[in-house]
Amino acid sequence: MSIKKSLLCSLFITVFISNAWSQNQAVTTSMNKVSISFLLDQSGIPLYSVTFGGRLVIKASRLGFRLQNNIALDSNFQIIKTDSLTVDETWNPVWGEVKQIRNHCKQVTFRLRQKSSPNLLLNIVFKVFADGVGFRYEFPVQPNLTNFIVSDELTQFNLTGDHKAFWIPGDFDSNEYLYSTSAISEVDAWKFPMLSFGNKEDNIPDQYGVQTPLMLKTNEGLYINIHEAALVNYSSMQLHVNRQNFQLSSSLVPDATGNKAYLRTPANTPWRTIIASDKATDILASKMILNLNEPSKIENTSWIKPMKFMGVWWEMQVGKSSWSFSDHLDALSVKGALIPHGHHGANTANVKRYIDFASKNGIKGLLVEGWNTGWEEWSGNWNEDHFDFITPYPDFDVKEIERYAKMKGVQMIMHNETSGGASGYERQMDTAFRFMNRYGYKAVKTGYVGQLIPRGEHHDGHWMVNHYLRAAKKAAQYKVMIDMHEPVRPTGLSRTFPNFLASEAGRGNEWNAFSDGNPPEHEAILPFTRLMGGPMDYTPGIFKLRNYAKAAPGRQMHTTLAKQLALYVTMYSPLQMAADLPENYEAQPDAFQFIKDVAVDWDDTKIIEAEPGDYITIARKVKGKNNWFTGAITDENSRSATILLSFLDKGKKYLATIYRDADDTDWKYNPEAYTIEKFIVDNTTMLKLKLAKGGGTAISLMPATGTDLQLIKLYR
Repeated sequence: MSIKKSLLCSLFITVFISNAWSQNQAVTTSMNKVSISFLLDQSGIPLYSVTFGGRLVIKASRLGFRLQNNIALDSNFQIIKTDSLTVDETWNPVWGEVKQIRNHCKQVTFRLRQKSSPNLLLNIVFKVFADGVGFRYEFPVQPNLTNFIVSDELTQFNLTGDHKAFWIPGDFDSNEYLYSTSAISEVDAWKFPMLSFGNKEDNIPDQYGVQTPLMLKTNEGLYINIHEAALVNYSSMQLHVNRQNFQLSSSLVPDATGNKAYLRTPANTPWRTIIASDKATDILASKMILNLNEPSKIENTSWIKPMKFMGVWWEMQVGKSSWSFSDHLDALSVKGALIPHGHHGANTANVKRYIDFASKNGIKGLLVEGWNTGWEEWSGNWNEDHFDFITPYPDFDVKEIERYAKMKGVQMIMHNETSGGASGYERQMDTAFRFMNRYGYKAVKTGYVGQLIPRGEHHDGHWMVNHYLRAAKKAAQYKVMIDMHEPVRPTGLSRTFPNFLASEAGRGNEWNAFSDGNPPEHEAILPFTRLMGGPMDYTPGIFKLRNYAKAAPGRQMHTTLAKQLALYVTMYSPLQMAADLPENYEAQPDAFQFIKDVAVDWDDTKIIEAEPGDYITIARKVKGKNNWFTGAITDENSRSATILLSFLDKGKKYLATIYRDADDTDWKYNPEAYTIEKFIVDNTTMLKLKLAKGGGTAISLMPATGTDLQLIKLYR
């Protein structure tokens, strides 16, 4: 990674201030339109507020902690020192939405000491960017605080009004919910049966739990996003919502004993992040969360390569085949080997069929689920060693598949489903990754479905946060890329560990297979919420949109085929799945061409238009090439999208291939109808596109050849 760093100004100010000054005068730090103010009130309570363009984003809000043994670290403070500096650096991500990222911020650290015995120390660090604010707590080395337990973090985000919120409930173990859109005063997370937030029997009338990233919009048109960055060695933050005074309070996910975090000085929390703008497009363009993470800890990143992949996966989701080998077994055996009577999906012949299709169409990777023994009896919460990650079923020939995939130029992707047995997986990690190295698996998809072992721990708690990071580090040790399913939602750690390509941590496309699915607005909300912290393995590209589920013949997706194509651009991931069955792509080769062409790594990204829950249009430039791809999606309402192609090189002509909804397309009544059109365009062209209900448009823009200029008409 190339990093050019310029510290324009390093100003260290030591101020030993009188109590009167420190408790009455705010210190304000600004960057462009964003300002943060900090002060101690008359009781020595730390308070902060945030403004954008002179408008309050967060009004005076409390900071602090309660530690075990009734230690209150939230008042009676004095400022003993203030350090400030300005940082301006440019760094190059290993992969991403842009080639370079500028990290430009003003940083101020307030070093606090409690005036009462035992004189505990606490630092609060603020970083102010042009698009928002990040702040965190630091616990310096001190004689009266070494090893300690966090009982509660008292961070508040006091809103200025009854904003519109896009939220999911604060479940400790799942992020896979549909989003609700409501005023803060109408948030009602208690109605969700999976909710493990607090004690439901208490039925506290003004406390409701929601997850971050939380997307908000004020009545005055200000957009606000609240999340966290660099979640390391700490519990994830959820938010309590007070519906009466619009106060959001941090609530850390507890462990089995109710504790929130176990720390040793020196220590720090993750960054609490507030991104704000009067333009929704600026929220999606923000790189603040990445900038708040540390640079890559992997020195040689040449083996980390984004890719498209297919999977022996969707056929299990829709009931065509099974993960389990013995679901349909014959009663007989031959030489001790069980003979399948039905269809186990991960068999050698079927895997070869996928390899052939992927190789023929330039798809670099292939995931196979259900390859290893143990799927017959789901462990529930009983057996932490349910899977061993190296023992294949008898109809899955590991060596032959390795040979065949290598011959065809396809990289195999490992699947390690733990069924919640995280402690068992930790004991087997080295064995599992050595197995991947031996048989040529360059990437792994992990899974944590079900209740966790260690028992009583939560997917979003401190122990599991550390586990996910251990898995990413272990994968890096063996030069394996990793995609985690059922983890805590991401917080920008892909910068620090760029082999951590993607994760699920949200309600993906797969929910259309085994439930009523995701409504048309879902994909217009996710980029403003789940994707703020990092890429999502959403698994787009389903072409058969009706009658695909064996168990539910009438089931259909709430999307058009053209929208499925557009998701490859609007739902960013360096690991993108062509999720449907080969035969469904073979039936629509013209539309499949877009999936073959679209890139997964980018030099530039333009957020053209966006409104959370309604529509998104994004254009991206391919890494190292002059090709662009554009995706536009809408919710349940049809709309017209206008795209000025000003991002194209001036004076050059491009061939635009437009994959759009047909005139009679409708997600509910005619979802698979689409039209492909080709035009010659340049940077002055204004495209006007009609998106059907639940629809979208996908566009490839490639430099026009002489033949293109002769045969293809100009766009008018």
